[in-house]
Amino acid sequence: MLNTLTLDMLQSAGVGALALVVGMILTHKIGWLQKFCIPSPVSGGIIFSLITLALYSFCGIEITFDGTLKEAFMLAFFTSVGFQSNLRVLRQGGKTLVMMLILLVVVILSQNILPLCITKAMDVNPLVGMAVGSISMAGGHGTAGGFSHVLESMGLSGADTVAMAAATFGLIAGSVIGGPIAERLIQKKLVSEQMEPKDYTIDPAMAGFESDEASPAGHAQHVSSNEQEFQQYARATYALLLVMALGTLMSKLLAMTGITFPTYFGALVTAAIIRNIAEAVHMADKMELDKIVSVGNICLSIFLGMAMASLKLWELQSLALPMIAILVSQVVLIALITYFIAFRLLGKDYDAAILVAGICGFGLGATPNAMANMSAVCYKYHYSVKPFLIVPIIGAMFVDLINTAIITLFLNCVI
Repeated sequence: MLNTLTLDMLQSAGVGALALVVGMILTHKIGWLQKFCIPSPVSGGIIFSLITLALYSFCGIEITFDGTLKEAFMLAFFTSVGFQSNLRVLRQGGKTLVMMLILLVVVILSQNILPLCITKAMDVNPLVGMAVGSISMAGGHGTAGGFSHVLESMGLSGADTVAMAAATFGLIAGSVIGGPIAERLIQKKLVSEQMEPKDYTIDPAMAGFESDEASPAGHAQHVSSNEQEFQQYARATYALLLVMALGTLMSKLLAMTGITFPTYFGALVTAAIIRNIAEAVHMADKMELDKIVSVGNICLSIFLGMAMASLKLWELQSLALPMIAILVSQVVLIALITYFIAFRLLGKDYDAAILVAGICGFGLGATPNAMANMSAVCYKYHYSVKPFLIVPIIGAMFVDLINTAIITLFLNCVI
């Protein structure tokens, strides 16, 4: 007989926070978690989801979580993403940024078309294909959590578990293939005598990429008074809450179109509009944007901790084969696109090879994976400025906007 243990919203948030703390400890102790840029709430949350799986399988106890605060934290994060959407950057990014945006669209479209074809061939619910498509690949855990309720409402039972499991696989895969593909391109496509690996262990150029907080003078630049910092974070929090409230009105307007949007989309769009209006009237520097991003990232960590801890892993059993087929295909797809298409379109040079490593990172995982991939290749050869300017812009500003638009198109017009 199955017994149910229900946690209220505060208990659920507490478990999510505990999962985050456990993940931080694991990341500090286990080297490969750092190597593959696995977020702390993901590694810690998996521990808790395995515990709930054991309780379900061996003790007949199912733990259910209240998702009220989880949804609020998710909404806060995507609102902060909207604040990062600066359209002026498009004019400053040049040809490479435009080509990266085109490639991003190609990758996201392909990540949805391929799994839909596989699910059709295997006679599986196409919503499984969407859950293991760009929602969890290019979107990562944040978008996976954001769209899981949409997929559930459309008829996919266990959508959050499927999407989160796929996103975790993508994080690891994106980190595994990025460096080797870039390495092969450098060795096979570029002039070998100009691309010899360095014979020293510390790259001065890469040292400049790291934070200078270790030195007393550098640390002083990053320190502000407690009162001033408190006021900055307070204003950032107020701004997030205000725009989240306005975003609910935007969501109601969007719902009137009859098109299915994720719950966070209204707030994301509202924040993007406010940010670009502020840019136009030269007020953006007064918005505490860096603090808004920090608060959003804190909310993302707690959201992920709650989402990962509440996974019902037993729901994956019947979908194991189609999920494996789709996930392997997604990795092969990214490898082919980056090696044969992206490298050529981006200029067939060293910068292009580094950008390829970045595309593997955020195409299957997240921006930190992309940065880690590029850093690893640059550490072996030499630093490249352009990729480290463009990839954060793509990851912070455009991936979620473009991905959400394309996913919404597929859910309303294809499924």
